[in-house]
Amino acid sequence: MIQSKIQNRITRLFEKKDGQILSIFFTAGYPELDNTEQIILELDKAGADLIEVGIPFSDPIADGPTIQASNQVALQNGITLEQIFAQLEGIRKKTEIPILLMGYVNPVLQYGLEKFCKDAARVGVDGVILPDLPMQEFLDEYSDLFARHQLSNIFLVTPQTTEDRIRLIDKHSQGFIYAVSTDSTTGKTEGFGEKETAYFQRLKEMNLENPFLIGFGISNHETFSQATSFAQGAIIGSAFIKALKNGGVSTGNIQKFINRIRRNVN
Repeated sequence: MIQSKIQNRITRLFEKKDGQILSIFFTAGYPELDNTEQIILELDKAGADLIEVGIPFSDPIADGPTIQASNQVALQNGITLEQIFAQLEGIRKKTEIPILLMGYVNPVLQYGLEKFCKDAARVGVDGVILPDLPMQEFLDEYSDLFARHQLSNIFLVTPQTTEDRIRLIDKHSQGFIYAVSTDSTTGKTEGFGEKETAYFQRLKEMNLENPFLIGFGISNHETFSQATSFAQGAIIGSAFIKALKNGGVSTGNIQKFINRIRRNVN
């Protein structure tokens, strides 16, 4: 069954902007416990289009060493899912940038998926990325819940995903499709070779109903430009977390990072 059409800040973003979309991932509670709101507001001001707030987890298997380390710091800082929602309380009085929560399904199930969706919608979250939530389980058990709260559930595809599977994901997507560029963990690849570009071209030529964003391996202006020549946008995580580690959460540091990605300007 296809869900009723969700209308939120994510879907409206893609209605008004069809390319060069820049999505930034960071880990909630990193580098300091209470940085979440400040980072979101600085990214909005600097020119990001979409923000993915990572829910820290003790065993983030798909993430490379940079994001793993940020998870460990955030957990040591004492971040919890309850605190993430508390930190997002009132964010919609200050910004309308689309916000997603991204993490592993275990902490969400422990919190309670119905409560999670209710609280996410209440604070103004627009979508969720749970890579280890099986698609069929979502469709059978949770799709109505997400639709009721106008939350987009974002599915991932990889270079190994078959065309039939991609078409099925496209049919049930709300917002965009997350195209993982590589088989490796986040933060490991530098640039894209023929194998990756052939995969991106394959996705582009499928003329999917939903836009797709490319993630993993985007770290600078060159890789952002490469990705957005095929996709409607790109997702950056590890490179931004490195920038936070090296330069902190100041306006100047975050603006400099976005300028470097957008225009190759230091």
